[in-house]
Amino acid sequence: MQNIIIAAALYAVVNIIAFLAYGRDKRKAENGAWRTSEKLLILMAFFGPFGAYAGMRQFRHKTQKLKFKLVPFFLVLHCGAIIWFGYLIFIM
Repeated sequence: MQNIIIAAALYAVVNIIAFLAYGRDKRKAENGAWRTSEKLLILMAFFGPFGAYAGMRQFRHKTQKLKFKLVPFFLVLHCGAIIWFGYLIFIM
């Protein structure tokens, strides 16, 4: 059970980092500063889609770019994986 708590905490941290990265990139875009690469933002969204999606919505950032339409897809994949792992851990 302790491993599950550690994994959940790490997952939360990854999502928080993704959220903050989207906010930071938006602020840099407004100030004309050096930006975070789109590849890195997409990679963060793959591993932390809840934070990335929340960041996109909160900061109104990267919502129109075609490749960032993958973020909700990643979110659905993670929801499915969480449900599946929950089933395996708690039901079986």
